[in-house]
Amino acid sequence: MKLTFLGTGTSQGVPVIGCDCEVCTSVDFRDKRLRTSVHIEVEGKSIIIIDSGPDFRQQVLANRIRQLDALVFTHEHKDHTAGMDDVRSFNFLQQRSMPVYAHARVQESLKREFAYVFAEKKYPGVPQIDLYEIGLSPFKAAGVLFQPVEVLHYKLPVLGFRIHDFTYITDAKTIAEEEKEKIRGSKVLVLNALQKQRHISHFTLDEALAMVEELQPEQAYFTHLSHRMGKHRDVEKELPNNVQIAHDGLTITV
Repeated sequence: MKLTFLGTGTSQGVPVIGCDCEVCTSVDFRDKRLRTSVHIEVEGKSIIIIDSGPDFRQQVLANRIRQLDALVFTHEHKDHTAGMDDVRSFNFLQQRSMPVYAHARVQESLKREFAYVFAEKKYPGVPQIDLYEIGLSPFKAAGVLFQPVEVLHYKLPVLGFRIHDFTYITDAKTIAEEEKEKIRGSKVLVLNALQKQRHISHFTLDEALAMVEELQPEQAYFTHLSHRMGKHRDVEKELPNNVQIAHDGLTITV
């Protein structure tokens, strides 16, 4: 299984005009973080993307992704769903509807935000979407088995996913003990780590490190990084050998 980080940032981490912080002015490509998303390729044939934020089109073009078999959503916040419209390019290339997997609550949000996609009488050329409801039970997307892992983003339930020996979690602040059991034994764990300062709905760097210490994956990567985290090269010096800061375009094999 091959994983590519399409984006490792947040809406809070998007550089703004005139910002002169050390991350926004950095010339290190690893500090240029688009909104969080990951591309998964299983056995060279099943191509899945988790979350399509506002940068989805840019990410797909930059990574030369020409096939997409399924789109899976973690939750309904716009920095994870706003780019769904751009699956229309894959509709055109592949001449079929796009399977989209989301919790019932997330589906309701998608239907509100993209009402034209789900209208009874559709305008020609709108994205062609087939919605599939998911919860906490295992499901298959493009033939690949997903085990959902529920975490809390403050009080909002968010789904992480375990796929074989890989677990992907974003937008977490707390994880219940029974959900941690689903993660244990993962060789690779991707976990959100927003910043060093305390935050109401995201793991801080120290909290993410503590979770890695508790769950004991062979390797962990931190994503969903705010520019407040600091520069990539500086933060990596503070991490143990089995933990890395992910960056846009990073590809790993599990």
